[in-house]
Amino acid sequence: MSTDKNTRLDKWLWAARFYKTRSLAKKAIEGGKVHCDGVRGKANRTVQPGMEIRLMQGFVQKTIVVTALSEQRGPASVAQSLYHETEESIAKREEIRVQRQSMPTSDKRPDKKQRRQIHKFLREQD
Repeated sequence: MSTDKNTRLDKWLWAARFYKTRSLAKKAIEGGKVHCDGVRGKANRTVQPGMEIRLMQGFVQKTIVVTALSEQRGPASVAQSLYHETEESIAKREEIRVQRQSMPTSDKRPDKKQRRQIHKFLREQD
């Protein structure tokens, strides 16, 4: 961990292992998926301990508070010590996870009759 006062947001997100590469972190920031203290983030914004960061990763929204700074990507155990997630964020993610699990999925394949109907429909389109 570093005590450097000028850690960039994209570097910190990469070092904290939220994104696999710095360029992915930068794309997420530029795409509006990262907000710092309620304001849309910029890649060169300086991160400071105590700063609240809200970020989207896929369908998951996390709210974290920065506890330490680092510009180097290290082991996951060190990366987890750079921040802590708020209780509200954890509860909300768990609630959304339960909702998604309870939704019915349509992963089954069409049966023979449905395949015939699909083929008939496609032939009519040509």
